[in-house]
Amino acid sequence: MARSTPKTNKKSAAVATSKAGLPVTIYSDVICPWCYVGKRRFETALATPSPGMPEHLAISWRPFELNPDMPDCGMERTLYRARKFGPEKSRALDLQMAETGREVGIDFAFDKMTRTPNTRLAHRLIWQAGQDGLDAQNAIVNRLFKAYFEEGTDIGRQDVLESLAKEAALDLKRTRTALADEASLEAVLNLEDEGIQMGIRGVPFFLLINKYAISGAQPPELWLDALPKIAAEAGAKTA
Repeated sequence: MARSTPKTNKKSAAVATSKAGLPVTIYSDVICPWCYVGKRRFETALATPSPGMPEHLAISWRPFELNPDMPDCGMERTLYRARKFGPEKSRALDLQMAETGREVGIDFAFDKMTRTPNTRLAHRLIWQAGQDGLDAQNAIVNRLFKAYFEEGTDIGRQDVLESLAKEAALDLKRTRTALADEASLEAVLNLEDEGIQMGIRGVPFFLLINKYAISGAQPPELWLDALPKIAAEAGAKTA
């Protein structure tokens, strides 16, 4: 279990002291396949009966853009991947990721994915959902991952995001406000900068009780070992 004592500001501490359960902050990007895999492996551990596992977690999501300089309209995926990896390596990576996905119940639909989107609007939507509560935020994160990776949806488009927000039972008026005004943009940029200042350079990145940092799509076995120890230190109610 990797240990870290990252700097936090008052805004972060407010999340970490939530009484809803053991605080877990996850930095990710919704076009990061390893973030989706890491999320599923984490959930597998949580669903596995094991002594000492925390009964409740307060999971909050933070933005980390893999492509912060991506054009607002995104880019044709084949072209983007060819430039980044080369055509042959890109195909090989997709095949490998598809196999990894099957192991955790993700049906990666790379054949349906025509564009690599700019995800800043999606992160603004995730931030807004978080203002309505962690359950709402988790609901839209779940929907965004599935829409992009399993349905091939262009989640960089505002109309698509509004539709997905409706499916996740988010308020349409607040959704449209978040996708249009400066408050959500400023919040996302500040949170991204906070992550960078903490030293985050890749995702997924899990921060537990504002003290323990675990990076990467770790296997369930790691979480089954780490979570009871962290829960015991935090004094969280466990199974």
